[in-house]
Amino acid sequence: MTKQYWLVKSEPDAFSWDQQVAHQVEPWTGVRNHMAKNNLKAMRKGDLAFFYHSNIGKEIVGVVKVAKEAYPDPTAESGDWVCVDMQAVGPMPTPVTLAAIKADPTLADLALVRQSRLSVMPISADHWKQLCRMGGWTR
Repeated sequence: MTKQYWLVKSEPDAFSWDQQVAHQVEPWTGVRNHMAKNNLKAMRKGDLAFFYHSNIGKEIVGVVKVAKEAYPDPTAESGDWVCVDMQAVGPMPTPVTLAAIKADPTLADLALVRQSRLSVMPISADHWKQLCRMGGWTR
């Protein structure tokens, strides 16, 4: 099965990269958008995701991997919302800013640029490679 790549957003004043690292494995809860929910459901154990600080910073700051596939979100009061468990893999050597992403024409059709409010989005293998190059990620 082909590995899939993702980008997950978190407001650093709500849940930051440092908190992810401190917790190691953390449920990715609170997603209340149907498209983002479907993306969570499509994630498979071992898939990698960029950890993106939204609102404050607006940059890719680390890489996480899916440690547990979708299950019911315990923070949801109603509905069929799901979460996945994310495990910290490592910090992005050089954070990749939204400005740098927007300035790269090869990333023009990236969901982060086209659907900026979406909190969980797929990343193509080519975009993953380009963003890793930009941030110095070599693992």
